[in-house]
Amino acid sequence: MADKISFHFWTITDYEKEEQFLRDQHREGWSLRRYLLPGFYLFDRCEPRDMVYRLDFDQAAKWEKTEYLKMYRDYGWEYLFEVNGFSYFRKPSDGAEDEDIEIFSDNESRLEMIRRIFRRRMVPLLCIFLCGVIPQLFIQSFLWTKDRYVASKVLTVTYLILFVMYIYLFVYCGIGIRRLKQKYEKNFEE
Repeated sequence: MADKISFHFWTITDYEKEEQFLRDQHREGWSLRRYLLPGFYLFDRCEPRDMVYRLDFDQAAKWEKTEYLKMYRDYGWEYLFEVNGFSYFRKPSDGAEDEDIEIFSDNESRLEMIRRIFRRRMVPLLCIFLCGVIPQLFIQSFLWTKDRYVASKVLTVTYLILFVMYIYLFVYCGIGIRRLKQKYEKNFEE
């Protein structure tokens, strides 16, 4: 049983905030044990230590996974687990500079991860939105008459809520991806 359970919801573009949250928790004496969907973190009590957490959006094939994990292990990273395509790693900072505790060797690697996130997460969500949510919203709204059942009205409201949530997530994640891309491109040019 975990000593502490914490709930935090992050989107795919908030991975840097999630890394910092996990680092802060470890500094306070809480070591990440597990992640439960959606957004529940299980922590064990530990000695407070500056432990750096990094997430990598990896889509390596199962046969490549062993080599992928070995590469990170060779650089001192402890592999924790994978959640939704993100691999969780940690290692002690030991007073190292921020550049020395990065999981990526260069900004081009970071940009490639942003591209993978966009292709593997945002594009499928957009397809679901365009092919599922929007058509159902229109179908349900056309069925909404005084003679229709309550179920039809409930479905219409449900699809309307989904529509608003999808729009919010697209805008939020789109801005986040753009921000990260600009940040890494700026650093790449320097």
